[in-house]
Amino acid sequence: MAAEPNELGHLHVDQVGSLIRPNALRDTVLRHQGGDASDAELREAQDVAIRSVIARQEAIGFPIVTDGEFRRVLFQESFARSTSGWGGPPGLSVRTPVTAPLRLVHNTILDEYAFTHAVANRPAKVTLISPDRIAQRFDWEASRAVYADLDAFVQEVARIEHQMVGDVVAAGCRYVQSDAPSYTAYVDAASLEQMRARGEDPIENMERSMRADNAVIAGFPGVIFGIHLCRGNTPVPHRYGPYDAIAERLFNTLNHQRFLLEYDTERAGTFEPLRFVPKGKVAVLGLVSTKESELESVDLLKRRIEEASKYLPLEQLAIAPQCGFASGVGAGPPRMSTDQQFRKLERLLEVARQVWG
Repeated sequence: MAAEPNELGHLHVDQVGSLIRPNALRDTVLRHQGGDASDAELREAQDVAIRSVIARQEAIGFPIVTDGEFRRVLFQESFARSTSGWGGPPGLSVRTPVTAPLRLVHNTILDEYAFTHAVANRPAKVTLISPDRIAQRFDWEASRAVYADLDAFVQEVARIEHQMVGDVVAAGCRYVQSDAPSYTAYVDAASLEQMRARGEDPIENMERSMRADNAVIAGFPGVIFGIHLCRGNTPVPHRYGPYDAIAERLFNTLNHQRFLLEYDTERAGTFEPLRFVPKGKVAVLGLVSTKESELESVDLLKRRIEEASKYLPLEQLAIAPQCGFASGVGAGPPRMSTDQQFRKLERLLEVARQVWG
């Protein structure tokens, strides 16, 4: 039986997922971490904030909504909180070993989606961290008693995430996004050197990760899969290097239909690598900054889209913020107000209407 068409794959405006948490929620999270707020208080604060942020997304007419990742302290914990055997890294750049074979104990993204789906009147996307990011935060050298090598660990991660995705698809989700910031490590000289210093082959690492990402999303007809590739969401540069070195292999190997790319600074290089995006797939241009509060002009965004259309047909392009607006509670204070954030989302809608109708 042929899969039903999914119009979400043709959206010309998108978002990455995380949104700025209201002060009341941030305060409750911090009090909960300090033992001064109960689990029930935290859940109630999350519920209230999620209902509000979904209503506001719908009020401006955004075609795909998220819960803002308000149930997470950090964007990459979607896997660690769902499994036992590996607590995940305590920080963004720390590598940690496993203590036992990985096991899915609670599908947190299903919990997130179920509430969002019940509240929203528009389609909702769900996000989860990709196997590549997990692999780069896994101390495989200290974990050989559990997993013989990195291959075995990554295969297990992909198996568990495939199960997690299957659960949210069964619950009605038709747009799943993988957050894969680690792919830009393969164009960054410092990151490549760190891999080689550990005795790893960067090409093998990337090939392994692409196989794993494809395994996570295999066998779900009618579901749109996006993958977000960024360079860090802080004003301080994190990764350098354009997509050129990996674009042809990446765009033609990954089976995701939407590539959410960071293009808000010169670090990303030119739009020329977009020529490798296959027919039928969409490059979502992250042209609006989540790091700077200044609102991008309509003319600037339209001009950038026109530049990109020299390498990829307009119907295969879309626009979005370059990253999430708030990677996590522990990622520092918001760099703009909630109102400024929504003005940026409204600007995306305005430009999309002018460019694509």
